[in-house]
Amino acid sequence: MTDITVIDDREARRNALLLTMANAFAGSPGAIAISLGGLAGSYLLGADKSLATLPVSIFILGGAVGAIPAAALMARVGRRSGFIAGSLCGIVGGLLAAFFLYVGSFIGFCVGLGLAGVANAFVNQYRFAAADSGSQALRAKAISWVLAGGIAAAVLGPWSVILTRDWFDPIPFVGGFLAIAVLVLLSVPFLLMLGGAARAVPQVSVQAAGRPLGEIIRQPRFIVALVCGIGAYGLMSLVMTAAPLAMVACGLGQNNAALGIQWHIIAMFGPSFFTGALIARFGKEAIVAIGLVLLAGCGIIALAGINVLNFWAALILLGLGWNFGFIGSTAMLTETYRPEERNRVQGFNDFLLFGFVAIASFSSGGLFATLGWNAINIVVFPVVAICAVALAVAALARRRAPPAVPAA
Repeated sequence: MTDITVIDDREARRNALLLTMANAFAGSPGAIAISLGGLAGSYLLGADKSLATLPVSIFILGGAVGAIPAAALMARVGRRSGFIAGSLCGIVGGLLAAFFLYVGSFIGFCVGLGLAGVANAFVNQYRFAAADSGSQALRAKAISWVLAGGIAAAVLGPWSVILTRDWFDPIPFVGGFLAIAVLVLLSVPFLLMLGGAARAVPQVSVQAAGRPLGEIIRQPRFIVALVCGIGAYGLMSLVMTAAPLAMVACGLGQNNAALGIQWHIIAMFGPSFFTGALIARFGKEAIVAIGLVLLAGCGIIALAGINVLNFWAALILLGLGWNFGFIGSTAMLTETYRPEERNRVQGFNDFLLFGFVAIASFSSGGLFATLGWNAINIVVFPVVAICAVALAVAALARRRAPPAVPAA
């Protein structure tokens, strides 16, 4: 049986707007987990702080572990039903994290954040749901629009941290993790309104259609998209995870740390209103290249000093670099698969992507505890260089022999 989908860009735009609103709420837990996870871990561990960022790493690892199951579930029940199932995971995860933090269980706290991370695997698929609903011309813009919902998440997450920080005194941060459950719950009404391709149950098994996965992932275009996505997201995770700990260690306070993360997340998602248009005008490779330059600028400014302005400016450049690098590489990825192959390819991509992001996050705590803030920022430069070389080689190869675009 052939799965024939009529592309309706009007429906695709409506879905993209709904997913943008859902991302505003369901994306907020990421800001909370990242800004508070290391500090809460430090509180629970006592004297030994070397594993302080482990809860953040487990949150991100949950996104990696959940990527393939999330894609497989949505291949069977459709995007909308899968997203709602993911929201239930997020609600339960937030409640568990808050409870175990309150009773003082580091392991239980990590379990709660891990489950919230699995929910984030579904949230990460919002961008693909928006892209796959529309025509090739709309895809980059749809991805950008959905990620633009992160601007609201950037405000809601840290604002919730500041608002709830004293709710369970003398135990810190419990209210912030309780807010995760509330924010995820608020995303559900928007998910329920999804229609068209985002709502439909697939009529053909992705396991029985399309090319073998090995053939797809050997495409040079896929490899470059994956490398640049991992580089942009991995560096963002490495630097961002350590930044709140570094700011507090430098005596700049928890509020400045939370606000620094807020500005960082605004920078991550703010350009999304026009990143898609820039990609349409200048090309995906050019936008990814600009993202790499911005990431290098983050490392330079972070190494230049340890006052509030240095931290905030570095975090802003880190966010901007992530936006261009991640959206550009995601748009590149959508060129490498056919409709019947998308769930397998997207799940595999996110499994590898967020697996490396989790490694970066986990390494961040150890690097900061043993070598310090400067060492973390020095790592930025070789990673940017690797991505830049891969991108340059791909661009040259594309000029000489443009690859065929898979059937839409």
